[in-house]
Parts: sequence; C-alpha cells; structure tokens
Amino acid sequence: MKISTINQFDQNDVELVVKKRIFDGFFKIDAYYFKHALFNGGQTQTIRREILERGHAVAVLPYDPVTDSVLLIEQIRIGAMASKQSPWLLECIAGMAEGNEDYESVVRKEALEEAGIELDLLHYMTSYLSSPGGTTERLFLFTAKADLSKVGGIYGLPEEGEDIKTHVIPFNEAMARLENEEIDNAATVISLQWLALNKKSLLEKWL
Repeated sequence: MKISTINQFDQNDVELVVKKRIFDGFFKIDAYYFKHALFNGGQTQTIRREILERGHAVAVLPYDPVTDSVLLIEQIRIGAMASKQSPWLLECIAGMAEGNEDYESVVRKEALEEAGIELDLLHYMTSYLSSPGGTTERLFLFTAKADLSKVGGIYGLPEEGEDIKTHVIPFNEAMARLENEEIDNAATVISLQWLALNKKSLLEKWL
C-alpha cells in the first residue's frame, strides 16, 4: 500500500545561515545557525543547535535458521554507566561506515572483526536516525543467514580498545532478554523486533 507523505515542509523550508566546526577531536561537533518555516506561517528567528557529525553506521543480526538462534556480542559501553548497573551490553555487531556507502561490505568486515564470522545471505531490514536532534547519524540494519554452530570466542581490535565476547542465544531467549530490558540499545531492540515480525517470510525466502 502506497502511503503519501504528511510532511508540510522539506529542506527548501530551512534557511541554513551558517555552519561552524566548534570541536574537531575523536568526535566532531558543528554549530548550525538556521531559520525554518512555521506551521502557522512565517519564519523563526535564527536558531543555534550543536550537532554531532558522527557519520553513518551499520549493524547486523546474524540468524541461524537451523537452530533458531541469533548471535549477539558483549562489550563495554561507557555511556551506559549513567543508567545501568553494568555497562557491558548485549548488542548486534555494528560499526561506522566511515563514508563507505557499500553498507553490505562494511557489515561483512565488522562481522569478521567483532565475531570472527563470515556471513552468508544478507537481508536489509531498515534504517533509522539515531537521535536527529543531536546527531546526523543514520544506522542501516541488516540480518544475515549464518551457521552459528561453531561460533564463539573473544574478538575485536585491541588497538581500538575493543574487547568483544560472542554469544549464540536461542531466538526465544533473546526476545525474553529484550522483554526484561536486559537488551536495551536501539539497534538491537529494533533488529530483534523486526526479526520477530518478519521471521516467517524471511525463512520462506532463505529455505
């Protein structure tokens, strides 16, 4: 079913006055000065917003249709300390695209680096803006057909501060961990929910 857009405005209704780089380290932050159209007519005064220019990223949820299991990785995420007892999170394999728009090749590279696994068939799930009020980042999510029978171990690139443990988990257990909020990072939540909704049609395609 084709759904028409409900948006009243587009990029032509934004006046970018100036964009300035205000921090240029591991993260890059730009200050945007802009005006935009108002729903009731007219235009705003100049607004300033600081935006994290992170680039785009990919994530993949490997799925073994034979054993009905998924591969998740565990690593420390220091930002989680503010709201979780343990900052070691269960996540999808993920990584920055670093300007590469061949997202499937980035997915395969990250799977080797973070889990030592070569993926079989890839299936694009969806993409989303991670936090558009504060960053330009868009995440592209994939699932992949994979044989997880011999997967396991510690991976990651030490020179990038990575220490990553792999976990092969029955799909129903992964959903239970999602239900009790043990799994609570956006890419993994969305990926598991997508797989739950589309597993039947995906299996018909793969098998």
